[in-house]
Amino acid sequence: MINLEKGQRVAVELPRFTIGLGWDTNTSDTGADFDLDASAFILGSNGKILADEYFVFYNNLKSPDGAVEHTGDNLTGEGEGDDESIKIDLSKIDPRAEEIIFVVTIHQAAERRQNFGQVRNAFIRIYDTTTGEETLRYDLDEDFSVETAVEFGRLYKRNGAWKFEAIGSGMKGGLAEYLQKYN
Repeated sequence: MINLEKGQRVAVELPRFTIGLGWDTNTSDTGADFDLDASAFILGSNGKILADEYFVFYNNLKSPDGAVEHTGDNLTGEGEGDDESIKIDLSKIDPRAEEIIFVVTIHQAAERRQNFGQVRNAFIRIYDTTTGEETLRYDLDEDFSVETAVEFGRLYKRNGAWKFEAIGSGMKGGLAEYLQKYN
């Protein structure tokens, strides 16, 4: 298993695998529970979503090509291990796809006065869907004190081969800002 540092890039050898995303929330005095959501943006060579259906999240669980499938919304983040998962099958990916961005956002962050500074133990990992063997992991250890959305990592295609990059970059505007960026 490879533990990645921010910005590190590694080849992805598996054609089918699962992206596991996890986090814990600090006890907050905002009076509201945290609801963090994982999303995947499937981008073409122009850096934009191929079509609306290629934005995979809790309201659109599967890309049209069947290559990216969100396993469902976890409303609490309770428990150990992955809080949300996205299954990837690169053998089915639309040939126009050049990149898949993995983002985690805080639902209703502004209304609930929440940000990633109140989130700890956040990670993204890649594991073999069949065996459960973890091959890559990136633990986000930055302090995102004002950000309400974080790009955890990305898969991208170079010279016909897929690679994973550990990103760990936050934004204040939440999911809407990422939709604007990639649409």
